[in-house]
Amino acid sequence: MKELRFQEITALIYRLFLAFFFYQIARFLFWIFNRDLIKVESVSDYFNLAYHGTAFDTTAIFYVNSLFILLSLIPVIINTKPYYQKFLFWLYFIMNGIAYGMNFGDFVYYKFSQARLTSAAMHVAQHESNLGRIFFTSILEHPFVIFWFGVLMFLWVFLYKKVKVEEFKPKRKWVYFVSSIVTLCITAILVVGGIRGDFKHSTRPINLVDANKFVKNPLQANIVLNSVFSFFRTIGTNNFEEVHFVDQKFIDENIHPYKLYKRENVEPKPNIVIFILESFAKEYSGAFNRNTEIKNFVSYTPFFDSLATQSLIATNGFANGRQSIHGMSSVLAGIPSLKDAFTSSPYSNQKIQSIVSVSNEMGYDTSFFHGAPNGSMGFQGFGNILGFKHYYGKDEYNNDADFDGMWAIWDEPFFQYFARTLNQKKSPFMATMFSASSHHPFKVPEKYEGKFKKGTLEIHAPIQYTDYSIKKFFETAKKMPWYNNTIFVFVADHTNQVAYPEYEKAINRFAVPILFYSPNPKYNLKGEINEPAQQMDIYPTLADLMGYNKRLRSWGRSLVSEDKNYMIVNSDSINEQFMIGNYIYLFDGKNVTGIYDINDKGLEKNLINSVKNEEIEKGILLCKAWYQDYMYRVINRKLE
Repeated sequence: MKELRFQEITALIYRLFLAFFFYQIARFLFWIFNRDLIKVESVSDYFNLAYHGTAFDTTAIFYVNSLFILLSLIPVIINTKPYYQKFLFWLYFIMNGIAYGMNFGDFVYYKFSQARLTSAAMHVAQHESNLGRIFFTSILEHPFVIFWFGVLMFLWVFLYKKVKVEEFKPKRKWVYFVSSIVTLCITAILVVGGIRGDFKHSTRPINLVDANKFVKNPLQANIVLNSVFSFFRTIGTNNFEEVHFVDQKFIDENIHPYKLYKRENVEPKPNIVIFILESFAKEYSGAFNRNTEIKNFVSYTPFFDSLATQSLIATNGFANGRQSIHGMSSVLAGIPSLKDAFTSSPYSNQKIQSIVSVSNEMGYDTSFFHGAPNGSMGFQGFGNILGFKHYYGKDEYNNDADFDGMWAIWDEPFFQYFARTLNQKKSPFMATMFSASSHHPFKVPEKYEGKFKKGTLEIHAPIQYTDYSIKKFFETAKKMPWYNNTIFVFVADHTNQVAYPEYEKAINRFAVPILFYSPNPKYNLKGEINEPAQQMDIYPTLADLMGYNKRLRSWGRSLVSEDKNYMIVNSDSINEQFMIGNYIYLFDGKNVTGIYDINDKGLEKNLINSVKNEEIEKGILLCKAWYQDYMYRVINRKLE
């Protein structure tokens, strides 16, 4: 009964089983490589996560192998011929090899992004001209990943060849064709169900958020997921949709989407200089860790620490996104990035009130500086949307001798260029500098090799170099006439490598320093803000200090006002995260799925079923109300 094609069906099942087997190995290696970031309490807990991960593997494997499955079963008579089986072999391993490589790439990517690979990476990559160099640099830096990928692919090929399909020519062709059609129909149903996650029409297809159903800690969802699933499931997705949880009155009274600050006698207007520092996490600075009680803490920012003693600092500050462009939108426009980043959405190209538009309205010269090739990271495009009058990049710097060979002009010379360029401008001006040298692959200029202590992480030396570059900038700026009436702001775009367990905690993955400094005492920028603050607070704070006395669209708050109400917002790419009052809330776009004590930064004890009080009930409403207002304004282009 070879016409029923049992041997071909068996071979297909075996080949798909191999994919499931190797995906589980990749999952285990992913966890091993990132076990310091994702805690698993026991062997049984890991196997539970791996078991539930099978559903997500099924979707990924069926995505990747749909054509292979079809061509394995389609009745074309020649299916068993050696040349056809060889064609299937190459199709199988080309498709699965690429997909499997994505999982291995995520071993490294996760350490920087703190989220599984999604299609958002394509949005970032499209602005870069050095992807080949980045790729090969990463390969050289992580031989472990390449070694295991090579070993496992070799083993996969070896095992694949263990089951062969013997050649035969069907004699009863009607049996061959009828059985093939039946098999194809059954297989098609199974594949569709596998890709969806079930066979119920009443449920939506399995999605990233579903990984949270099976975990004790939200970070463990990244073990349940795989890179192929998270990438394909987010292609062409648009999680932006209007929702209605509360009435507008509740939003106006509790979310306060508009702020109004009254500050008099702000003349002459202050110059504004904003430094968004690449990967300059709170963890690296001693001034921001005096109260964290980390044993044997080492600071890598001596100048930044000294500046902090003369500044207003937020010691409990958080980023509103995970990537550099997210930091730009959060700091300058007060727009955070949720599961789907605003900057890569179809709604980003709209009129946006921001510190740039406020400055333009008040007669400021506005400019953006980034030492990378113009257009890199999407900064120039988004800068144009915000309304910067001038853009200064690698092209304007015009000296490739100071190029780091990978990303941008080294910080020290570019910061000097920044100071000199500002000196040519007429006050008042607002200028933003986005640094670059503390970016992967974490190098310092050759002339400074050995100048900075290595520390325990690759990033520690580049952080010191950026800190040194800030010091040299101030040495130059102090000699310039605009310096004394300038407000300087320093904040990181996002976090990066982690050395201390305190910063391995889920919420602290977003912990960044926020610093306001001015040599002019009239702005009174000294002291510490201990309650939670965020990147989104920078824009309204500066508008307040500048004396902008008109209505301000802002989800953040002025840190120099009497407003002590805060809602810290960010996303782990699976859930939205809110810090409100005494609690942390996880929100999936429809429901609050987790409630944690404000001090439980590791999200270890979910209180959703054990603690209920008035504050929590209102906190749930506030999460929904904020999300509703965000979606309404973004979708309906109401960000002015």
